[in-house]
Amino acid sequence: MTKDVLGSAGEHGSRIDGEVDRYLVDGYLPTIGIECHVQLNTATKLFSATDNDAREAEPNSKVSVIDYALPGMLPVLNREAIVKAVRAGKALGSRIAHESRFDRKHYFYPDLPKGYQISQMYQPLIIGGLVELPGGEQVRIHHAHVEEDAGKLTHLGSYSLVDLNRAGTPLIEIVAEPDIHSASMARVYTEELHLLMTYADVTIGDLYHGNMRFDVNISVAKPGGQLGTRTELKNLNSFRAVERATDYEIRRQISVLKSGQLIKQQTRGWSEAEGKTFEQRSKENAQDYRYMPDADIPPVVLTEADVAEMQANFPLMPADYRAKFTRLKLDDSVVRVLLSHRQVAAVISDVLDQSGEAAARRVANLFASCLPSGDDETASGELDYLPSVAHLIKLAQMLDGNEVSSTAGKEIFAEILQTDADPLAVAESKHLLQVSDEGAIEAIVDQVIAAPGCAKAVADFKSGQDKVIGFLVGQVMKQSKGQANPALAQKILRQKLK
Repeated sequence: MTKDVLGSAGEHGSRIDGEVDRYLVDGYLPTIGIECHVQLNTATKLFSATDNDAREAEPNSKVSVIDYALPGMLPVLNREAIVKAVRAGKALGSRIAHESRFDRKHYFYPDLPKGYQISQMYQPLIIGGLVELPGGEQVRIHHAHVEEDAGKLTHLGSYSLVDLNRAGTPLIEIVAEPDIHSASMARVYTEELHLLMTYADVTIGDLYHGNMRFDVNISVAKPGGQLGTRTELKNLNSFRAVERATDYEIRRQISVLKSGQLIKQQTRGWSEAEGKTFEQRSKENAQDYRYMPDADIPPVVLTEADVAEMQANFPLMPADYRAKFTRLKLDDSVVRVLLSHRQVAAVISDVLDQSGEAAARRVANLFASCLPSGDDETASGELDYLPSVAHLIKLAQMLDGNEVSSTAGKEIFAEILQTDADPLAVAESKHLLQVSDEGAIEAIVDQVIAAPGCAKAVADFKSGQDKVIGFLVGQVMKQSKGQANPALAQKILRQKLK
């Protein structure tokens, strides 16, 4: 961390005047700042030509002599990492520095062979910014700096193993101002940040493999007073963990204060299995990392023209899709699920542009019925395959024209989601087309009315018990093997039973 994101005493006051009460927990106001490490999806690492995607690779198989920091090896800055970072800055509404520099952050750790990390302490590339949350709240960005990732340690009882595949991976560390005051808001912020970075296509966004990791700084204090002593929760890699760990830590700190004890400034971990935080190391004073300019890497100098070129052809962002989808009158939960899959949001947008609101609404609800929710964070958020827009529009038209039932529509959708087959051909092959021929349905209705097993239902309907019409329609559907148009079947039943 390059800045105490919890700021100084009273800094949070102007951000929540008049709203403090809704954030209070047992009379205490939580103040939360989040740092997010975003691995950039470049082809190669930040300072070497090594493959940058090691998610499924064997340990220490994606490492070069530069990553190992062998004597005499010199770093060469990856231009594409700067381009990705500049585009991330646009997604955050940030200002891009015309000149930024790299510094050496010195500390010894087994997964950092050089003995120092190349980062940006004094002149970061990305300055300021703002993340607008779906509920209308805002979180300011202080800055984001480019740096290389360290390796990964696996602790196995009495010994640890080191994997350097991640060493040298380019990332940006996004440092938020302390504008968050609840565990739920912390989760919404991390969800929105994930959307912004993946829609801007600067990261794969695979939380399970650590493409984005969150450090959450938390303190609690009485409103209007000095900010409390903070603790830092390290390396949370799911939205659920952010919310649960933050909620637990807020309540733990309040319990400590109410017992008359003091909060210790420390780094804490999160145990998902036990549902609680635990002490990792104390942090009494800010560590002296002995930052110094990296003499091997020249300054990054960008003109306005450079920045404009790097940020050109920017894709639609989550806020753009939300604005478009308001025309579809979808539930917020449906929109949330759709946006968690960028490809799906783009396809629905295309359906809306090409065929209008009715078709887009149909397609949106079909996707929402089969997609994992935003809580399923083991996936990368993308589907392996998507049907063509033309076939999705055709299926929507078949549903609107009562050519197939809603149940059959879901079955057809599941098929074309795997094969992109023509929906009409799928319906015909599976005998899912609805029969809308009045004569054919009338014949089935006559059989149902005359059936001994339906005599009581017929009598009940004639005596005014309207709800039994559902049973009779069900019998028609059974007789037709599910192919009768249920609306037409009900209409004919009512006419005959009158």
